[in-house]
Amino acid sequence: RRMPWFSLTRHPWLKKPFVRGFPVLIETLVNGIKALNRSAEHQAEGTEEELKGWHLVLTLLLSLAMAVGLFVVVPHLLSLLMQWLELGGGVEGLTFHLWDGLFKCLIFMGYIWAISFVPDIRRVFQYHGAEHKVIHAFEAGGDVDAATAARMSRLHPRCGTTFLLFVISISIILHAVLVPLLLFIYCPEGAVAKQALTIVFKLLLMVPISALAYELIRYAARMPDGSMATLLAALWTAKMPNKFLATLPPVICNAVIVGAEIAWFSVQDGAAFWPAFGLNFVTVGLGEAGVCFVLGLPLLHWVSRNT
Repeated sequence: RRMPWFSLTRHPWLKKPFVRGFPVLIETLVNGIKALNRSAEHQAEGTEEELKGWHLVLTLLLSLAMAVGLFVVVPHLLSLLMQWLELGGGVEGLTFHLWDGLFKCLIFMGYIWAISFVPDIRRVFQYHGAEHKVIHAFEAGGDVDAATAARMSRLHPRCGTTFLLFVISISIILHAVLVPLLLFIYCPEGAVAKQALTIVFKLLLMVPISALAYELIRYAARMPDGSMATLLAALWTAKMPNKFLATLPPVICNAVIVGAEIAWFSVQDGAAFWPAFGLNFVTVGLGEAGVCFVLGLPLLHWVSRNT
């Protein structure tokens, strides 16, 4: 049975750059859940169970609520905890949003690690690299068969996981700039109202963040290997308020992206990916930190004094 493709980009202006990102994200979410429901229907054939339309709606709403709770509300509350412990500043400062971004990354990686223990999800992960190979074969324009796909890379630059890393990185930059600007223009008197306004504003920023991430991932896919981490680090570094903090984006971006790439190429078993990623995250991060802090900062200081 051929199922209709849900689309929000039929109108020409919704296909324009920096507009299409958020509609495409909603399309992907809806069609992905429809595909999962179709798979569940096929599995339930011959039983008394029947999936109805409201099941799709309920699943979509629960998925959105879980995403908002895990990746917006919880990191914000944990950043408030850091402020209470005097390890970070208020929501108007940069450190608050650095903590917020760090917690998002940790929650994201912890979530992927946790669901990998579910047998069905683990099986999906085992097929994920094969899906990338098939997509590469299709985009190459030749025959899409097992022999052609086997020659392709199991990494794909437009993978959904990469998109989420773009979203997290861009959100750190935009939150650090736009949230203080909003609170400068209008700041509620009550502390609870102030935090509630900030969280609602972050939710609204998901539209431009997803749109920008969509365009960047399309652009990064056309760049040579390794340039994606460099691009993200450059964009993030440009927003840093001083020389010391400007050394952090290259360390974080390369530790996460390059560390994940090395781990993905070096291990074949999905269960071994996360230990390998953890090791590469630390080693790549320490190497980048050594270059940026030990060599980069003194060199930048010397250049500033002699130019």
